Amino acid sequence: LLHALVVVAGKARSIFFSAKLVNVYAYLGDVSFSRRTFDQIPNKDVYTWNSMVSAYVRTGHFREAVDCFYQFFLTSGLQPDFYTFAPVLKACKNPLDGMRIHCLVLKLGFEWDVFVTASLVHMYTRFRALGNARKLFDDMPVRDMGSWNAMISGYCQNSNAAEALDVLNEMRSEGVLMDPVTIVSILPICAQLDDILNGMSIHVYSIKRGLEYDLFVSNALINMYAKFGELANARKVLDNMVVRDVVSWNSIIAAYEQNDDPNRALAFFYDMQLTGISPDYLTLVSVTSIVAQLGDSWNGKSVHGFVMRRGWILKDVISGNSVVDMYSKLGDMSSARAVFESLPVKDVVSWNTLITGYTQNGLASEAIEVFGMMQKEIAPNQATWVSILPAYSNIGALRQGMRVHGLLVKSSLYLDIFVGTCLIDMYGKCGKLDDAMSLMSNIYVNIGKWEGVDKVRTLARDMGLRKTPGWSSIEANNKVHVFYTGNQSHLKCEEIYKELRNLNAKMKFLGYVPDYSFVLQDVEEDEKEHILMSHSERLAIAFGIISTPPKTPIRIFKNLSVCGDCHNATKYISSITEREIIVRDSNRFHHFKDGVCSCGDYW
Repeated sequence: LLHALVVVAGKARSIFFSAKLVNVYAYLGDVSFSRRTFDQIPNKDVYTWNSMVSAYVRTGHFREAVDCFYQFFLTSGLQPDFYTFAPVLKACKNPLDGMRIHCLVLKLGFEWDVFVTASLVHMYTRFRALGNARKLFDDMPVRDMGSWNAMISGYCQNSNAAEALDVLNEMRSEGVLMDPVTIVSILPICAQLDDILNGMSIHVYSIKRGLEYDLFVSNALINMYAKFGELANARKVLDNMVVRDVVSWNSIIAAYEQNDDPNRALAFFYDMQLTGISPDYLTLVSVTSIVAQLGDSWNGKSVHGFVMRRGWILKDVISGNSVVDMYSKLGDMSSARAVFESLPVKDVVSWNTLITGYTQNGLASEAIEVFGMMQKEIAPNQATWVSILPAYSNIGALRQGMRVHGLLVKSSLYLDIFVGTCLIDMYGKCGKLDDAMSLMSNIYVNIGKWEGVDKVRTLARDMGLRKTPGWSSIEANNKVHVFYTGNQSHLKCEEIYKELRNLNAKMKFLGYVPDYSFVLQDVEEDEKEHILMSHSERLAIAFGIISTPPKTPIRIFKNLSVCGDCHNATKYISSITEREIIVRDSNRFHHFKDGVCSCGDYW
């Protein structure tokens, strides 16, 4: 209607009115009409271009905003002004774009403009380039409130608490007063530093300045007091608020939930609705957790009904996942499964939540069944493995658990501290303490905690556990030759190691990179490479190469599972020597040929 009035009034070709329409459509969320209006403007000025860039930023089209800026600079023949840079710097998601635009700021002489420099500081803090941000900030001849807030919030968002307080103290020493933005930025830092006195002094300051009634300040105060467990103060802030929004109620609900008062938290949920404030998805996440804590099935079904009436399960996967988790923790797995099946979209969290529910309710077989279904639909993540491994532990399904261990070795996730702990637990519960000790030692090696390795080995020795020595055998000339890891006693030892060194050089040329995570000693890389090369199957393969006719198959028998590095190396060796290499390890047969293994790298 407004656009039609502009046309009727004969203002359609007015640059000023057209630019205003560009902004209006952006405020209404329709950037396509903003662009259409912009394209119809015959003689665009700087204000028009700025309006279009801002329209893209306002509607979240950041790449388009940057591209529009480049188009403006390169094709219009006009020179940007200081109003141009703030929105486009906000739109920069790529550091390279940010640095290019910073160069233009310097070239055009806008580096001394407070508004532009504050925008640059904001941008660099988003990229975690705090050194660049601080240099710009320190070089500013004059700093306005936006500049101080940009630097303080930048430090806060990057968890540099001490530096944020230093800038705050510097600001106050220069007589600059905190505004609501400063307070909202700094209060979480007080909680992070466990500095309640500073937090309370800021609260007193906000009361003296009349800022306590600012909605954002009040919400930040509630969150801060919640972190300190000061529920009475958090409640007092809520009671004194003139206006409350959904964030205010979510904050107080979360405060009581986090401080082990679920009954009061649930009461706030109902109070919130009585005041006419509608809960949102974050409210639901808190409330489903509260209901689960209380073991309150009646309220659980009430919350589920509320979600269904809103249609949230059909619109938002987070809501559905929260309800599945709630029913799982209430022990009602049939309802959890029904909600899960009703989800139109299932993400990895949906699957993990159901698997965890079955595992925690002692339904290991069902957890394993769902895990199998999941693998056909979506790739598991770290949390999936942490959820499913206890299921194998609970039913003593060692062989299935070992298959999962093989998948984890392939992805290196078995060295993750959480996944590794679950694997250790599985082996321990299945009676494989030696494997559990070996895995624990591997995890310590991976994170460089060699003292931990020594402690595990000492503990294993004290418990009478010992690692089974790895050996591999090969038949040549009607005689079986057995090689142990690191073996140097064979009559052809010198020839074997010479062949291995030759193979290593050829493999590296083809792209082989040794995987040192399979070396459990704290030694230099050269020594680690020698240790890998001395694994029993590598020694047996090298012996087979020098003892049998070219291009004939080599058959190896190994008492343990093939390590990941040897598996990778054997693929290269099969390609280099044009041989089929057959390795029977403790799990299966591996047929290596032309650089590929029959197991598909799954063992």
